[in-house]
Amino acid sequence: MPRRPLLLALAGALLASLALGVAAGSVRFTLPELWRLLAEGPAAGGADAAILWQIRIPRVALAALVGLSLGAAGAILQGLFRNPMADPYVIGVSSGAALGAVLALTGVIAGGAGAAAGAGASGGAGAAAWAVSLAHLVPAAAFAGAVGALAVVYLLARVDGQVPVTYLLLAGVAVSAFVSSLVSLVVYFHPDRLKPVYFWLLGGLSGADWAQVALVTPYVALGLLAAGALVRPLNVLLSGEETSHHLGLNVEREKLYALAVGALLAAAAVSVSGMIGFVGLVAPHVVRLLGGPDHRVVVPGAALLGAAFLVLADTVARTAIAPLELPVGVVTSLVGGPFFLYLLRTRKQAGYLD
Repeated sequence: MPRRPLLLALAGALLASLALGVAAGSVRFTLPELWRLLAEGPAAGGADAAILWQIRIPRVALAALVGLSLGAAGAILQGLFRNPMADPYVIGVSSGAALGAVLALTGVIAGGAGAAAGAGASGGAGAAAWAVSLAHLVPAAAFAGAVGALAVVYLLARVDGQVPVTYLLLAGVAVSAFVSSLVSLVVYFHPDRLKPVYFWLLGGLSGADWAQVALVTPYVALGLLAAGALVRPLNVLLSGEETSHHLGLNVEREKLYALAVGALLAAAAVSVSGMIGFVGLVAPHVVRLLGGPDHRVVVPGAALLGAAFLVLADTVARTAIAPLELPVGVVTSLVGGPFFLYLLRTRKQAGYLD
């Protein structure tokens, strides 16, 4: 499919998913009701307005931002590794974010420990203060963990001033496995915090609010702008590193830049949503099947498709067994896993990134 029609179709799919996500839920809004409440704005009184502006819209907006980040990060990392199976998990970013978040949730990080102590000392008020502290501490700790893991992977893979992609891959797998064992160790010694840790590792958006949207938006915007500058280098890298070098591309600089941008986007997403799989893996793959390997299509297309997919998955997560709610990471895995296997089986003739 040509580039412009495909991107317009994906943008339309995102808009449709946003409308469905905002309208669907335990309280459902018809289109006329939805337009009226949107026109009246957040200052309008009543329970419906409060649900829409304080709960529903922030959650849908956060899902879209996380989906944009994961989709674009997956496209960048797959282009860098020239492998459609690559995603943020491969280079240890997600595992590093998990370790940071778990350290915060269990109180190992000083701020979490102090808040927990305050909670024990002052009853309900202390518990509320602890919850507020964790709401700010967990994203920050997850982001720091993701960046730290990436730094370790990069240093381990660097050889004689260069960073071979194969070494990056191997270092990422090793660091990810090691960090995952640290996560398990921390959880083992803090069984009283197992439930919040477990739900964070499954991935979810149930605590979404405007503060989280405001927190992650600058990072997502910066990452997406930086991703735009990677389109041409990623296209050149499709021909291989040696050929790219002869074409005048500073291969090592562009690899570092791509790694940093992909990690920034992935870390921003994971820091507010937990571990959500398959978005960054499937979205770029589908866009390549529809529009080819040109990263002028793949990067923005994967971002749009990732956002639409995650908004729809979150809508299913909060409505499928209402009033109970599924972790959105479970929904993306249930949908993304079989769908990805179907794509692999039915489109083997696709020769991109070989």
